Amino acid sequence: MDKKFSITIGRQLGSGGRQIGEKLASQLGIFFYDKKLIQIASHESGLGKEFFEKVDEKTRHHFLGGRLAIFGSLGSGNYSGNYLSNERLFTIQSDVIEKLAKEKSAVFVGRCADYVLKSNPLCINIFISADMNDRIKHVSEKQNLSGKQAKELIEKMDKNRTDYYNYFSNKVWGNATSYHLCVNSSVLGIDETVNFIRQFVIQKFEL
Repeated sequence: MDKKFSITIGRQLGSGGRQIGEKLASQLGIFFYDKKLIQIASHESGLGKEFFEKVDEKTRHHFLGGRLAIFGSLGSGNYSGNYLSNERLFTIQSDVIEKLAKEKSAVFVGRCADYVLKSNPLCINIFISADMNDRIKHVSEKQNLSGKQAKELIEKMDKNRTDYYNYFSNKVWGNATSYHLCVNSSVLGIDETVNFIRQFVIQKFEL
């Protein structure tokens, strides 16, 4: 397939969404972008990555009208005493996603990539969920937390991602109408979920 295609993945914490995306990209032989998007946006804008991290889906804050102060010289420009709105930082990151999607086939995890690429006809939007017990177990093991702590973190992250996605996309995070395919990874497990999505992508794009 000569044309570049994109796969975006929204996911619940503990659902294995990032792992699924990474394995999917590997099996399809395409690029994978998650946190690396922040680094690329930082490099191309000349701004420190800490500013993009403050507008990241993992960070809870008040988006509407939010402004981040920038002190000192960053990159090639002097931004001392200036401010960047959350919307501006999101736009810079979105521009990076659009540019990468035009250059190469890739899997994009989070960052409202499905909304950013909404006008791209060669884009599949996927949401990965999982049963709460599986999510708690996964987060507990990965981050060495008690079951109670893991559940609290999951609830916090669900709130953060909901706020981030709903604000910037004007859609509803996790709602089936916002995606082409919604999959509960607890049903088939990580590897079989990857295989299921891969077959869906192959058929959709006629690979």
